[in-house]
Amino acid sequence: MKFHHVGVACKNIDEEIVNISTIHQVIERSPTVFDKEQNAELALLTLADGTRIELISGKPVETLLKKNITYYHLCFEVDDINVEIDRLVNAGAFLIAEPKPAVLFNNRKVAFLNVSYGIIELLNSK
Repeated sequence: MKFHHVGVACKNIDEEIVNISTIHQVIERSPTVFDKEQNAELALLTLADGTRIELISGKPVETLLKKNITYYHLCFEVDDINVEIDRLVNAGAFLIAEPKPAVLFNNRKVAFLNVSYGIIELLNSK
C-alpha cells in the first residue's frame, strides 16, 4: 500500500479550494466531477510538496459535516484491490463499500474499509 491522498469533507468544493489556497500552494487541481456511484462531487488538489487532498461534497459526508468533522479518509494505492481487501478484512477491518469505478480516478476501482484508526480508501493502481 502506498499513500495517495487524504479525503476531506466540505459543503462547497470551490469555497474550500479558496480556503486551502490561502494556507497551501496548490499546484494542480482536477475538474470537479459528480460521481453517481458515490453520489458525491469530488475534486483533487495537489500541493507544492506533492501532498494530494481530495475534496468530497454531498450525501456521503453530510453526517460528518453536521458534526463539524471534515477529516473523512486516507487513501492508499494498491496493486490488487481484491487481495488487499481480503488481507485487511482478515486483519480485522470492516468492508464499508465494495470495489466500484471512481470517475475522479479514470474509473479505477476504489473500496472503503473501516480500520482501527478510521476509514481508508483503497485505489486500484491499474
